[in-house]
Amino acid sequence: MSRMRHGLVDLEVGEDGVAVVELVNPPANAYSHEMMRDLDDAIVEARFDPRVQVIVLRGHGSRFFCAGADIAMLERADPRWKYEFCLHANETLLRLEQTARLVIAAIEGHCVGGGLEIALAADLRVAAAGTGKIGLPEVTLGVLPGTGGTQRLARLVGPSRAIELMAEGQLWSFEQAHAMGLVNHVWPAEGFAERVRQYARRFCAPERASLAVGLLKRAVRSGLEAGLLEGLALERELQQRLFVSRDAAEGLAAFVQKRRPVFEGR
Repeated sequence: MSRMRHGLVDLEVGEDGVAVVELVNPPANAYSHEMMRDLDDAIVEARFDPRVQVIVLRGHGSRFFCAGADIAMLERADPRWKYEFCLHANETLLRLEQTARLVIAAIEGHCVGGGLEIALAADLRVAAAGTGKIGLPEVTLGVLPGTGGTQRLARLVGPSRAIELMAEGQLWSFEQAHAMGLVNHVWPAEGFAERVRQYARRFCAPERASLAVGLLKRAVRSGLEAGLLEGLALERELQQRLFVSRDAAEGLAAFVQKRRPVFEGR
């Protein structure tokens, strides 16, 4: 296992193929421009690391996943700087979203405002029961969710429901978020970190063809933003990449030979 520190973000890469990206800014893990730059660096490093098959994104400690942007920082900044800050944050989360690795947001503690916007850029979200609330309350500050929340929430729950949830500005329990489709699983807080890691390993070799998992994610993410014909074309190109992979050869051979495949993630 190797660990690298990118300022306010830790990157830990395990021998099991799971990389853990941790937001570190106690007590609330609120993000600044510096943290977003560090997160950007960690995402790029994970992309280039051949050991990484799945990325787990979490907050430091158990009280907050992330409380969103540093409000005091935004209050002091001028409008032009705030625009550039939001633009860079959008670019960073797009990089996370377009990375050809499955990304799991492990939510332990409060996940509000920009914190939920970060989690929405992940592919799957799991939460530790009873550890916090979740929501997009920006309207109570006289602003809107400006780090992708209006777009990703609408794509997840539909436009009318998303408008209602954001306009009300309420916070919900993780169980309520699960019922709305914002969270995939809610697990007990005790042993949560290990449960998340076990879950992440399910998408790694040798049990799963992680290359196929990463590329099917890309097909969905990019395809939904294009028309059907463009999405189908992308699907074919990504499928062709898989057809020449070692995992596809192993998977097809194992099926014919009626045995369990042993994947390599390549």
